[in-house]
Amino acid sequence: MNVTETEALEIARAAQTVAVEGMQDESKRDRPAYQIPAMLKERGMKVYPVNPTIQSSLGEKAYAAIQDVPVKVDILDVFRRPDVIPALAEELVALAPDKRPKAVWLQTGITHPEAEAKLERAGFKVISDACLGVFASRVRQKV
Repeated sequence: MNVTETEALEIARAAQTVAVEGMQDESKRDRPAYQIPAMLKERGMKVYPVNPTIQSSLGEKAYAAIQDVPVKVDILDVFRRPDVIPALAEELVALAPDKRPKAVWLQTGITHPEAEAKLERAGFKVISDACLGVFASRVRQKV
């Protein structure tokens, strides 16, 4: 993580849009990759599902990859295995600057020091092994 806990709280507080890499749909309501985005949406964030295996989630169209999301998001929240993080980092670094998320948030249990370092060198704020839902619940009221 290249940010302090205070900075991570500020990122969660300021975020209006979040793309969720690996988000699940309503058929998997019991999974954190559905529950956390649902909570984020409940707290006022616009959620963009990113998962090529679903059509939609939480009433939002799903996108196959981060580069397909039609807007620049504040946070890319990642629910993927650590071994796929290097490929995701490559995709993110390749994005045009006006499409890059302000922060990359790797959920609890997800770390990849080399990929994180690559993202940091490219100017991304990186939070790893931390639940965005926990941070957002500390700073965002339900709407």
